[in-house]
Order: sequence, then structure tokens, then C-alpha cells
Amino acid sequence: MKEPILEMRGITKTFGSVTANKDVDLTLYPGEIHALLGENGAGKSTLMNILNGIYKPNGGQILYKGKKVSIRSPKHAVEMGIGMVHQHFRLIPTLTAAENVFLYMPECKFILNKKEMEEQIGKWSKEFHLDVEPSALIWQLSVGEQQRVEIVKLLCRGADILILDEPSAVLTAQEAKEMFHVLRRMADSGKSVVVISHKMNEVMEFADRITVLKGGEVEDTMPASEATVERLTKAVVGERELKPHKNEGGTKREEVVLEVKDLTVKNDRELEAIKKVSFDIHAGEIFGIAGVAGNGQKELAEAVTGLRKAIGGTITISGEDVTTQGAKARVKKRVGFIPEDRLSMGLVPGMNMEENRILKEYDTPRFSKNHILKKKVIHDTVQDEINRYAIKTAGDKSPVSLMSGGNQQKLLVAREIGGDPVLLVAVYPSRGLDMGAAEAIHEILLEQCKKGVAVLLISEELDELFQMSDRIGVLCSGEMMAVLDRNEADYDTIGRLMSGERYEK
Repeated sequence: MKEPILEMRGITKTFGSVTANKDVDLTLYPGEIHALLGENGAGKSTLMNILNGIYKPNGGQILYKGKKVSIRSPKHAVEMGIGMVHQHFRLIPTLTAAENVFLYMPECKFILNKKEMEEQIGKWSKEFHLDVEPSALIWQLSVGEQQRVEIVKLLCRGADILILDEPSAVLTAQEAKEMFHVLRRMADSGKSVVVISHKMNEVMEFADRITVLKGGEVEDTMPASEATVERLTKAVVGERELKPHKNEGGTKREEVVLEVKDLTVKNDRELEAIKKVSFDIHAGEIFGIAGVAGNGQKELAEAVTGLRKAIGGTITISGEDVTTQGAKARVKKRVGFIPEDRLSMGLVPGMNMEENRILKEYDTPRFSKNHILKKKVIHDTVQDEINRYAIKTAGDKSPVSLMSGGNQQKLLVAREIGGDPVLLVAVYPSRGLDMGAAEAIHEILLEQCKKGVAVLLISEELDELFQMSDRIGVLCSGEMMAVLDRNEADYDTIGRLMSGERYEK
């Protein structure tokens, strides 16, 4: 039996009256991939943030390579040999991918040689089978591409312990499989890899051991070879029965809410990201968009919601041409938007729940009168939504940055639904969520369909698209390859369309 590289013993962490971790024991061995499972808010990220030096535990101890240690900061953790890729990225948006990686390197110089950096990043990217454009500015990249930059940063440091928080959440199935092969090679070289994930089949396939956290405590630890979906589900959610929500159809109406015709949109690098795309969405219909990250999904969503200008074509909402109108006008047209990155685009992390809830409606009669906010109405509205959507929080006056990802997403969805939308644009709405939170989001979307809301659902999860959509459009290199009825589509056809093959009936 190998000696453990790290032991966390009796780790306890509290935030005010909230206990995030309670008496947690975790042992990591060299040469293994160890998966952490649990619902949003179960304490997984908090535990790993303690290991990465972001938080200090209130109790317990950490043994690293046999010696008791106190990890003072992320910089100290990296120097010790512990690196982490966070779910919400630590990248500088105005710098290039190469610059971000080199700033993380110990030999980073005051004056950087851009050509040399880009060549080196290109070499590392190929070595690790991660597609990264070294010269691209971070803010120009999709979330999936930014995640790859973070992974390259970590892999280039050669840490002994590698922690990845939801690393496959922004990757396609093929990309995720390749990434796990990379992690397996690193584990085989003697490193210890920790993966926080919500995907049971994924961790059963690629992990060596699995630890389940529930309510901040260790619920179960097992070799992956002994894990079953039933055992993991019971450990994650307890005796509560999960009922997957599925679009049974029958809610689609004749009224066309959104019509997109010959739409052409440029990305942040002034290249055409959407090329003469056409489709429509009826009231009560969910229209799914499939495609590998970086094929125009971000630009399409931003064009529909008024955040990005169209250079060609038209966008019509409820019969009105809104192509030249901006985001504020789209909000007044009752367009709801759930963006792919909930913390950088959807919510303001330093604001509390009440402040985030009224961001789009603070100047409406509902929440203000004579430019004075109706504080009681705001408070009562947020309390009602906390109860209705089962949002867990340390308090509605606490910054939303302290909430788990799933509860942040519920708050964001509650705000967009609260605006009584006729069109709801949902971009990767269940990304990074546990089973319970994802099903809650799906239930909300289906409820909106029954009310006659048109939903544009953008997702890389084919299971989600087949489960939720009435029709599915496939984007590849900014072109709409085909629009298929859910009943005539299959995984193989959608996969081939995503890779660029033309559709033939």
C-alpha cells in the first residue's frame, strides 16, 4: 500500500452561523484520481479551497508528505506543489492566453517575449491535447476555451497534487474524455489528481476512488470499482427521490415569438461567428441549440438579447423588428437571459440577493416609486422566491459570492422568470449543477413553456437537449447545419452535424 501524499483530518470550516465542512477526513494517494461528489452546497469546493490556501479551517489538521502543514495562501500552496483550477476562473480578461499562463509561471520575467511565449503555449497545448489560441485575449474566448487556458496553467506548473473543480462542465463529451486521459497520464506519473464533479458515470469511469460529501460531512468513500449509480445517488441525495423532468410536448402554440432570419454576427475578434443563421421559436416551445463550444453559441445568445450588434439579417420578437435595439429595449420586450457565466455576466458577486434580484427592475413601478426603492416589496419578493425555488443562503443580505453555484443559478433563474418573459434565452443553464439543482432548473423551464414562454436553450449536453427540446438546431463554425424535430434526431446524427457534416435525409 502506498503512503498517502496528503491527509485532511477532522477539517471543520464555518462562515458565521453556516457550517460548510464538519469533521471531514480525506486521504489522497500518489498515482490516483480521486473524485469528490455531492450536491451544490455540500462543501466540496470549500474543502478544496482550504487545501488550496484560500480559506483557513476552524478545526482539524493537514498532513502533507507526512508533515503537519499550515497552507497560508494559494501562492504558498503552489510553491508546496498543490495547484487548483477553479470553477470560476482566475484569469485576467485583458491579457492573452499566453500572458495569463506565463504570469503563473515561477520564471516569469518583467519583460515578456510574446513570440517566445506563444510558441511555448502552442507547444504545451499540443502536448496536453488542449486547443488553446495563445494570442487570443481572454475576454474574446468562450467559457470552454477559458477553461482550457486554466487547465494549461495548472499542467504547466507540474504540481504534485492537482485539484480541478468541475473541469468537464464546459467541455464536450469527447473533450472531457481526452482531458481525463491527460489526467490519467499525470496520475500514472505519480501525481495525485482531485476532481470535483457532478457526473456520476464520468467519475465511475475515470476515477480510482470516490468520496461523497453531504451537508458538509463525508457520507461515503469507496473505490470507483465498487460504485454504482444507485449507491452514489443515495449517498448524494439521501432517500429523496429524483424524478427527471422531460418535455412531453403539447405546449407549442401557433404564435411565433422569435424569428431570426439570415442573421450574421461578428465575434470580439471581428470575425464572423454567426453566418446567415435562420430559425424561429413558437410560444410554448423549447428550441435547443447543439454545438461544440466556440461555434457561435455565445454570439447568437448575445445578439438575440441585444448585447451584440448584428451586421446582417433581422431579429423579430413578437412581430416587431428589434434588430437595432439594445439590451435595455429587449428587457422591456420581456426577454429573459440566463448567461453561460453566472458570476461575470448574470450576477454581481459582491451584492446581496435583494440587490441582484432588482438589477433589471429597480426603476420599475413594482420596486420603486419616485426614484425611492420599495424595500419591503423587494424583501418580500426575495423571501418568496427563496421559498419557492428552495434557494439556500447564509442570508439575503450576504454577498451572493458566498452561495454555492447551484443556488446562485436558482437566484439568477428566479430573477429572469420574475420579469414575466415572453422569450427566455438559457445558455448552459444546468452547467456545473448537481442532479437535484439541474432537475429544478429543468422543471422551471418546462413550467414556463406551459405558460406560453418561448425558450432558446443552448447546451453542450446532448442528454439535456433531447430531454428538454421540441426541436434542435445544430451550429458548426457559425452556420446552422440543420434544424431537426426531436423525434427525428438521434445522437449520431447530431454528433455528425456538430463536426461539420451536412444533413441528408
